[in-house]
Amino acid sequence: MPETRNPGAIRVMLVDDHRSVLWGLQRLVDGEKPRMSVVATAHSATEALAHLAAQEIDVILLDLDLGGKSGLDAIPLFIAKSKARVLILTGMRDPAVHDKAILAGACGVVLKEDKAETILKAIERAYVGELWLDRAATGRIFVELSRRTGEPAKDIQKVRISSLTARERQIVIEMASDAGATARVVAELLCISEHTLRNHLTSIYEKLGVSSRLELWAYANEHGLTRKSA
Repeated sequence: MPETRNPGAIRVMLVDDHRSVLWGLQRLVDGEKPRMSVVATAHSATEALAHLAAQEIDVILLDLDLGGKSGLDAIPLFIAKSKARVLILTGMRDPAVHDKAILAGACGVVLKEDKAETILKAIERAYVGELWLDRAATGRIFVELSRRTGEPAKDIQKVRISSLTARERQIVIEMASDAGATARVVAELLCISEHTLRNHLTSIYEKLGVSSRLELWAYANEHGLTRKSA
């Protein structure tokens, strides 16, 4: 039975088929209370989906190798069943696999060999809707997205953009005009809290049909939603 958590804590679920890894990760994350805590652990995608149906989770820390089954297949399921951000924690160093995870909907990739501080920072960035990618990965993903994205019907996009409130449009413009700006910087520019910004982004993603900050950046620049175009 999950314990009562601090309402302000980042609620993390760990998904890994190695008990020793789960043990270490849980102590790492719970050591950061009250700002974040582990609310669930799972050894398989099926077990993780059951947790998602039973409680609210903010960030899913997902291994890509789940007992011989690929965690890649679980990413779209997690996104469809919850509002949780999926962050990959893997021992695989293959950039092509990392890119597949991002294109499937994950918001970033950290390696199991990374420092504890790096893993914790990645969880925080994922929570506020930011991408955790290095410059090389970002470039590869942009190229792949441009190849995959066909020219959408202009009238449908006009309807989507017109559905944005004035505040949401302002947020899109700020986030798209400076790809390197952190959520904290954008929130300060708009005189709102990071929590409020995250709530707005959830609404924006739904209205524009995107699922990540990366897709929002591409969409906004394609449709002229930047300071240079506004």
